[in-house]
Amino acid sequence: MEPKKKVFGNLRQKARPLLSYMRGGRKSPSKPEVRPEGVLDHRMSASVPDIRNLRHSSGATDSELDSPPQSSPGTPLFRPHFSPSPLSASSGRSVPDGPRRPTAWASTEVIGGGGGYPEERVSLKRHESPENGPQAAAHHGVRLSTELPSVEVSEDKSENPLERNGQEMPTIKDIDNNSSLDVGGESLYLPEHLRDSQKTYLLNITLKEGKNLVIRDRCGTSDPYVKFKLDGKTLYKSKVVYKNLNPVWNEIFAFPVPDLDQKLFVKVYDRDLATDDFMGSSSVALDELELEKTHQMELDLSDPNSLEEDMGVIVLDICLSLRDGESKKNASGPSQQTKRLSESLKKGQLWCGVWSITLVEGQDMPEEGPGDLYVRFRLGEQKYKSKNHYKKARPQWRERFDFNQFPDGPYNLEVEVWAKESRRNEERYGTCEVDLSIVSVNQPQVFTRTLNQGRGRVLFVVKLNVCSGVSVSDLDAAPLEDLDERENMHNRYAFRNSLKNIRDVGFLQVKVIKATDLLAADLNGKSDPFCVLELGNDRLQTHTIYKTLYPEWNEVFTFPVKDIHDILEVTVFDEDGDKAPDFLGKMAISLLSIHNGQQITCALRKEDLGRPSKGTISLELDVFFNPIRASIRTFNPKEKKFQEDNPKFSKKILTRNVVRVRNLLRAIVSTHHYVKSCFQWESIQRSIIAFMVFVLTVWYWEFYMLPFYLVLLIVRNYLQIASVTGHDTDSMDLGDDEEDDEKEEKRGLVEKFHMVQEIVITVQNILEEIASFGERIKNTFNWSVPFLSNMVFLVLVIATVLTYFIPVRYIILAWGINKFTKKIRKPFAIENNEIMDFLSRVPSDVQKAQYSELRGPGWQSPARRKKNAT
Repeated sequence: MEPKKKVFGNLRQKARPLLSYMRGGRKSPSKPEVRPEGVLDHRMSASVPDIRNLRHSSGATDSELDSPPQSSPGTPLFRPHFSPSPLSASSGRSVPDGPRRPTAWASTEVIGGGGGYPEERVSLKRHESPENGPQAAAHHGVRLSTELPSVEVSEDKSENPLERNGQEMPTIKDIDNNSSLDVGGESLYLPEHLRDSQKTYLLNITLKEGKNLVIRDRCGTSDPYVKFKLDGKTLYKSKVVYKNLNPVWNEIFAFPVPDLDQKLFVKVYDRDLATDDFMGSSSVALDELELEKTHQMELDLSDPNSLEEDMGVIVLDICLSLRDGESKKNASGPSQQTKRLSESLKKGQLWCGVWSITLVEGQDMPEEGPGDLYVRFRLGEQKYKSKNHYKKARPQWRERFDFNQFPDGPYNLEVEVWAKESRRNEERYGTCEVDLSIVSVNQPQVFTRTLNQGRGRVLFVVKLNVCSGVSVSDLDAAPLEDLDERENMHNRYAFRNSLKNIRDVGFLQVKVIKATDLLAADLNGKSDPFCVLELGNDRLQTHTIYKTLYPEWNEVFTFPVKDIHDILEVTVFDEDGDKAPDFLGKMAISLLSIHNGQQITCALRKEDLGRPSKGTISLELDVFFNPIRASIRTFNPKEKKFQEDNPKFSKKILTRNVVRVRNLLRAIVSTHHYVKSCFQWESIQRSIIAFMVFVLTVWYWEFYMLPFYLVLLIVRNYLQIASVTGHDTDSMDLGDDEEDDEKEEKRGLVEKFHMVQEIVITVQNILEEIASFGERIKNTFNWSVPFLSNMVFLVLVIATVLTYFIPVRYIILAWGINKFTKKIRKPFAIENNEIMDFLSRVPSDVQKAQYSELRGPGWQSPARRKKNAT
């Protein structure tokens, strides 16, 4: 005990003048007192950094660390400040009031060694915890300070009196978990906030409603939702309330907050299909909130980039509480927060039914003016645009499409009729609305709604079908991992159940595992990636993983398959705060090419799926479908995508399409040359076989032979593909690789202009040939050239008589024998096509307008004569 008494005797000796200064009895010493080497004040925790290694790295000398604190002290290694707490009276002594004990209400400063203590004698004794055994003996000290000058601390472990007595120092964790510590037989009461120094806060928010929000849609309303952001990350996103400037949410959520020295931003957006419109924001300073008290707030929204003064308010309740207990802290860490946000995301994107809408016709529509009519349907975020139909009183659209029904709505279906004369000239004829909540399940209901401007009516049919099979779950809770569920899927789509529920074609499960080596979209060289899965018009997405290029989502998505020919598109985006997300990569896979249970790693590509992008994504896919139902669905109209594309001119796409048309023309010309070679006897063996097949087919012709020959063609192509090892059916060059881009950059402006000019001329010539061919056929029958029309009339009369008395097979047989023997009979004859030769004499409309005609007095065109006669 002698070394122990010596240590704390030195402690009291050095601390007495300092405490006297605090009482006002003497002035502060101008110089730090010199402490004898080898004297140790206090050793508590190995969790404090090693001051021996950090002194010189921080730029402070030993004397600077031991000097009294000045008005601008150096940066401490660790200095949390807390509210005052009195010393404990566990030692049996009362805590007196008055100026004698000001140090009891001081802050706590944990540095890395040594320090002054209050005047009272303090001793230490062994304190053990489950996590800190004898091996956790500390190498650094803890100072409970009242901003007093620090005292030199010995770094020699041998001078620790507790270690010489086989005792162990308490750790910071011990301080967190205990209200007081036994120190050398006496109890030291720790300030309350010292025990809470490692704990987090919990922010509980009740989002109630919005009032008088701004208008962002053309219809005079908005579709608002709210984002809560902290430290640049989206912590919560509310549901969308459609067509309402005074939305009511009543959503309750909570998340942990590690630091109160920041603001919570509340931002309101209007949901749109393309880019969401900003409706204003506000903020809450967390350090101004009183603990354990519910604050009722009305936050005024504002936008510095907007001229609108009153943008409405958001009403919410907010309560900040202090979390305690290590288990609670671990249970509410980042993973728990991510899980909570993921659950909120799941609820907002799962649908429970499908509205099947059939647009039948329009009634009493105005017919004046040129252009077309089309109809737009909108249900929340889902939109559909019908085909264009030329203006008439009763346009017949006869189109069917589906909208998903979500548990929280919306139910207000908007219908708009538009007239379009050109790409930039559109006029809205009128609108109407329908409340879909009145539609019963599996009960089609016919709606005939008059447009609000009285310019006609729209007739359509709505049917609600119950939908199952859509879900979002974690990787360890995948539906098909259950053997009973997998067996149920096999039975559900078995061949014997083909005629049950024809619309239920199949079931798709997608495991989104991870992505690697993604593009860095943020300035810090990282990204905040999330993944979007689209199957037809059905859309699901993963949660966001922040600040990584190697995200691991480990989520499972299931879709009901409505068409086995649909394409699964998986797109990776970077969450970019208030802006539209940045594109990182995309891949697409046909459902018919999926191998069940096989994990695949696909390279990401650009948005047009042409050029490769950076990164890969790992998926595991399973698809079950009934082939009979899928075959029946194949012969029904294909569902259109909701997204309205606004195509722009692209030289690459134009070049690619020209090449495609050329390839088709070359295939047709190649087939024509092959048939022509049979007539020309270029290969005697081939011509003899072709002649025998032609004669036998015409002589014994039955209609079944047509599909039979097509079957032979398909079998022939299959054998060719099977005979070629590694045949690639997807060998089309999209012409968008990086080498083409590099060559494009090297080309000059004049060369690019000539290239575009050449492509445009080619397209112009192709369109000219197609238009001229159609116009020549039309002018053959409308007496544009009376001589040619008379010829056609006589030929058709003769053909009618011949086919009446002579069977058609004999006529075809005679024509074929003539074609096959013409080369033998006339070796030097010129091959020709009589029908095409005749049509080449018929002028097109352009040629008719260009040619001059001699017209006598009183001459009138046939059209003019007909008009005058009426």
